[in-house]
Amino acid sequence: MGTKGSGRASKKEPARGISRRALLIGGGVTAAGAAVLARDELRQVWWRVPGVEKPRKPGELDYAGAQWVAASDANWRRADRPDDYRIDRVIIHVTQGSFASAVRVFQDPGHGAAAHYVVRKDGHVAQMIRELDVAYHAGNRSYNERSIGIEHEGFVDRPQDLTAAMYESSARLTAAICGRHGIPMDREHIIGHVEVPGTDHTDPGPHWDWDRYLKLVRRAATAKPSGSAKPA
Repeated sequence: MGTKGSGRASKKEPARGISRRALLIGGGVTAAGAAVLARDELRQVWWRVPGVEKPRKPGELDYAGAQWVAASDANWRRADRPDDYRIDRVIIHVTQGSFASAVRVFQDPGHGAAAHYVVRKDGHVAQMIRELDVAYHAGNRSYNERSIGIEHEGFVDRPQDLTAAMYESSARLTAAICGRHGIPMDREHIIGHVEVPGTDHTDPGPHWDWDRYLKLVRRAATAKPSGSAKPA
């Protein structure tokens, strides 16, 4: 599975609490630059204060063409992206299994990993984690925080698993994500799991046709929008 075991280190990440610098707002910070910095830090973490929670709508989609299937909350962490972490990457995975098995393990709290989306061979899309939240999919904390992960049903050594319907559906999804977050549609910003620093994964594998995929992404970006929900 493209994200198998990639989030266990992330689950143990040290908490990013509110720093003393941020708490000094209005209480002694006199330098304008420091005050602005502290204000921005508080804006990013206000909802992490005990008793404060960012409003959520259960089952709300970021991509209207998807079906909502919630991942276990042990496999991702709550965030307020892009306010606290800028999103500048889409990471492409292949599941090394079926669509159903990917959904099942992402719902397993013991798995330790999950991606935001899973695309089936026939093009069906499941959204399992909100884009504003950090999914444990890349095996690298920084890349988890800055990216959105898309899993694709199949095996890296079976080119027949990478169907036209899957390519086209995934490309529409990626184009919508890039449009929402201002991500350039190029190989620097749309990458494979294998390209994440420190990863031991090989997906999406040698049969993933990057030239074809990027052409489809760019074409989808210029087509009439098929519908993508506004982020929270």
